[in-house]
Amino acid sequence: MKQAEIKELSVEELQQKLTEIKKEHADLKVAHAVTPLENPMQIRKTRRTVARLATELTKRELQ
Repeated sequence: MKQAEIKELSVEELQQKLTEIKKEHADLKVAHAVTPLENPMQIRKTRRTVARLATELTKRELQ
């Protein structure tokens, strides 16, 4: 998810997306621990998406 897409979302949508992506990230980590993923870069991608979403939420709270 790109930063431009994140900026267009409302606060409620950001919170919803954040919980979805966090769950996806946790699932990927568990799956990778059991059996190596075909594409382990997915873990990095989801982690960075979580960070982008959290940063945008914090930025909006401070405004």
